Amino acid sequence: MSEERPLVKFENVQKSYDGEILVVKDFNLDVAKGEFVTMLGPSGSGKTTCLMMLAGFEPTTNGTIYLKDKPINNVPPHKRGIGMVFQNYALFPHMTVAENLAFPLEVRKMGKEERERRVNRALDMVQLGEFGNRRPMQLSGGQQQRVAVARSLVFDPDLVLMDEPLGALDKNLREQMQYEIKHLHEQLGLTVVYVTHDQTEALTMSNRIAVFNDGVVLQCSSPEALYEKPENAFVANFIGENNRLMGAVEAINGKQVTVKTDSGDIVIATKANVNAVGERTTISLRPERIVVAPKAGTIPNSYSAKVEELIYHGDHIRTRFSVCGHDDFIVKIPNSIDNVSLKEGKQVNIGWMSEDCLALDG
Repeated sequence: MSEERPLVKFENVQKSYDGEILVVKDFNLDVAKGEFVTMLGPSGSGKTTCLMMLAGFEPTTNGTIYLKDKPINNVPPHKRGIGMVFQNYALFPHMTVAENLAFPLEVRKMGKEERERRVNRALDMVQLGEFGNRRPMQLSGGQQQRVAVARSLVFDPDLVLMDEPLGALDKNLREQMQYEIKHLHEQLGLTVVYVTHDQTEALTMSNRIAVFNDGVVLQCSSPEALYEKPENAFVANFIGENNRLMGAVEAINGKQVTVKTDSGDIVIATKANVNAVGERTTISLRPERIVVAPKAGTIPNSYSAKVEELIYHGDHIRTRFSVCGHDDFIVKIPNSIDNVSLKEGKQVNIGWMSEDCLALDG
């Protein structure tokens, strides 16, 4: 990260709607200029409330929000210089596309020539240069969302906020728009704060992801770090698919931990968030890191497992095993002629490397 001052800073921010229950608890986050930061979490976790406080649509209960080193708690939304994209597009149906884009410029008392220049530039950014005279209802959902993005960019904001902007689109269009927004961010050097509950969307688009739960950020890291090195069991389970084994720490040897699972099996894992022998811990293990029928002696964790279910997913076979006392242990097996032939009810050895499983909080 650059040593420059952050563009956005949340400092000990809290939010309560009733004066008693905090829906956001001591939230601290810096967003650098040019970053794409996503607030990710389940419904009710506080992520959208943080975005609304940054936009100025909700007041903070405690703490301070800074934009370019200036506190903005008491600055009204229209004076914050922030672009905003909502899930429902929020386009004016009685205006043309060009008029929708010109509206924030008119509010800022911009001259007609400059308005037209900026509107045309913004439409070109989202490949809608020929659609200025259409009304929103004459456009597809994806085109309407592009217009909403263009409107958020038309006045050259310091910051763009996006609140579940792709939630109303179908899967293919949503994936296409993820890449388009990501490329716009990269090409224009935008600073984006994005809210979603979709983990794949967050992993695809973000420089950093703040994972929320119950008003608290449990980890804020790069997509790679969140997936490969989660700091707690909630993050491990919320980001991607994850197998869990429960047990107690039997020994700690540097970065390696020996865990006796509740079924009595011994697992060699990497130390992530345990500190002492005897502590309860959760072993976290990704389905794609598990090896079926490993060669004897090549892998430290190897167990007999029963195939419970096989589900064809095209590029991989999603296989449910019963192993180490768990009958819902998922393994993703690449769909390849080299892979072992499996049938439901068959006993087979499966295993994993110690560096591929983490000993997290219990």
